[in-house]
Order: sequence, then C-alpha cells, then structure tokens
Amino acid sequence: MTNLHDILQAHVSEGPLPGAVGLVARGDEVEVQVVGSADVDGTSPMARDSIFRIASITKPVIAAAVMMLVDDGRIALDDPVGQWLPELASPTVVRTPAGPVDDVVPAARAITVTDLLTFRAGYGFPSDFSLPAVGLLFSELKQGPPQPQLTAAPDAWMATLAGIPLLHQPGEAWLYNTCSDILGVLIARVSGGPLPEFLAERLFEPLGMADTGFEVPAGKLDRFTSYYRTDPAGGLELVDAPDGQWSSPPKFPSGAGGLVSTVDDWYAFARLLLADGTAPGGRLLSSASVRRMTTDHLTGPQRDASGLFLEGQGWGFGGSVDVAAIDPWNVPGRYGWVGGTGTAAHITPSTGAVTILLSQLEMSGPTPPAVMRDFWRYAADA
Repeated sequence: MTNLHDILQAHVSEGPLPGAVGLVARGDEVEVQVVGSADVDGTSPMARDSIFRIASITKPVIAAAVMMLVDDGRIALDDPVGQWLPELASPTVVRTPAGPVDDVVPAARAITVTDLLTFRAGYGFPSDFSLPAVGLLFSELKQGPPQPQLTAAPDAWMATLAGIPLLHQPGEAWLYNTCSDILGVLIARVSGGPLPEFLAERLFEPLGMADTGFEVPAGKLDRFTSYYRTDPAGGLELVDAPDGQWSSPPKFPSGAGGLVSTVDDWYAFARLLLADGTAPGGRLLSSASVRRMTTDHLTGPQRDASGLFLEGQGWGFGGSVDVAAIDPWNVPGRYGWVGGTGTAAHITPSTGAVTILLSQLEMSGPTPPAVMRDFWRYAADA
C-alpha cells in the first residue's frame, strides 16, 4: 500500500484502532487523511478537526514556553531552579539506583534549567521501572498516563516530589517524563500566573491554536474523541469519555502530557519551529532557542542507556533528535516525540517536512506501535 489513507484504514479495519488523523507536509504541500471513528461504536466519524488527548507531544510545547522565558531574560539556562522551586533546592540522591530510598547522599550540585530541559535532572523513568525510587513516582506522584483530575495541584505535587530522592546526580543520566511536569510548574512560578494562561497568551492565541489547551469546553465536546486501551482479551476498554477528565479545568496542568489538540493546531506549532521561531504575526521564539530545542544534548553513553525510549536517537529540549539513520524515517536533525495516547509529531528542519499522527488508542509501552511505523515509513518514501 502506497496510499496514506489505505495505510491508516488498514489499521482501523484490522483493529484495534478506532480511528486516526494523519498529516504529512513537505514544504507547502500538505496531505491530511482521516479514517475511522471517534468512538468504538462508530456513531461519530473521525474528522480533521477532531480533538485528541495528545499526551507526550505536549512536551515540545512546554519546552518552547520555557525558552520564551529565557528569551525574555526572566530565567537563564544555567540558573539553579531552587530560587523558583525551593522544594528542589537541596535534593538528595539514592546512593545506588537499585538501593533503598532512604539510603541517600546530597546532590553534588544544584539542578539547573538545562537539566530539566534535557531530562537530566535526576527525576524520571529509566529503562528499569522496578527500581525503588522509580516506584515512588508512580505511587506518590501518579506519573504515567495523564490523569488531570486525579493528580494533586502543583504546590502539593511539588511538596510530594521534594520527599522523593533523585535516581542519579544532576546531569548524569537521561530519565523520561517527570522533568516536563516540573517545567510546567516552573513556567507558572516564573511567569506569576497559571500555566494554561501563559501558554494561551504566548503560544496558542498568536498561532491560532484555538482547540489546544488543558480542557475541552462544553461547546467542543462533540469533536472530542473517546480514549481507549487494549484489554487482556484483545478488545478495547474505555479509559476516558469526552465528558470525562478533560471536560473541566485540571487540578494539575501536566506539562508532560496534559494537552488536548488537533492536527492543524500542532501543525501550526510545527511551522513555528520550522520558521526558526517566527509566526505570521511576528517572532515568538528566538532562532537560537529553536536551535537549542532541536539539537541533541546527550552523550553517547546517555543515549545508549536510554534505548528503551529513544531507540538510538538523542534528545533536545522536550523532544527526541535523530542522530542516526537507523530506520528509513530517521533523518539527522529530525525533532519531535510520541505520546502514550497514540500520538506522534515530528519536524525535519533540513527538508521542511512535518509528520503528525493522532489516534485515541493507548500505547502498550514505550515502543511506537505498527501504525506509527507504517505512517513514518510512508512519509519517508513519499
């Protein structure tokens, strides 16, 4: 199959994917294909403007917001974050990653803004989820699939985080996810207002991202997809309905995975990055900030240790950066990420390409599912 519609439709027809929206852009040429339904009952056909829980493709958006504060001169990349996040001013580190959580040593240095942006602050998921300190991220912080109404409010969340030791010394290792949630709190405290308001004012409104935010208003619920996971019998289990956790403001606006959006909204964000930070209404990000976001900052050993998530690629600010042509779709400099709710979004600065795939079926683990790989393969061959 060489047709994008047929590629996506095959995954819907053969199951278990209920529906999907895919966008492939090459310069000014944009292809969008829509397949399936917004729910398993088939009563609501998927549409180009369907709204999805985008999960971890929230992370690049949060990184861009942090870099706006850097461009404003309100924070610097090498600043210790303790001045805004006093809960993290004097962290402790487990003596060994596999050791008990009460066998700790002081952090060798302060956590910086760069540590959070590169996921090297010491908090987050390694390849081994069984480590005791990692278990606290699940049990105490509710890390994992986003649960906006079930996660504590930011100040309480940070107070809990302060009682969890780092898994590694700051700067030593790449660890997944948690740093983006911390960055969301950092943006709110530095800007002096709620994270949703900062993103709306500085990014979403200037870019025309009218359907992107941390909740879906009542007037848009008819466009909001249902969200599923595969059950043990191979069927689909409803995780969240349109009138569920995203139908009201969240207790915790998750910078790691809390946003909802549409394919065209994320495409507007992608075009901002491809244009080195300029938008139709003017410059939103400095070109230097975009370059830092889309440049790999990891060492070889850090990439190797993170293979479960990165599959041999690197990490910029808020997203992966391809450094090796392992698969046909890997182009050095390709930047973006995938979301556990079945989403993926990437840009390739060297070619001006954008690929965005939105679905509503939870991934079973860090490895991108077949539909994503088939989608990327099509985009690479087209």
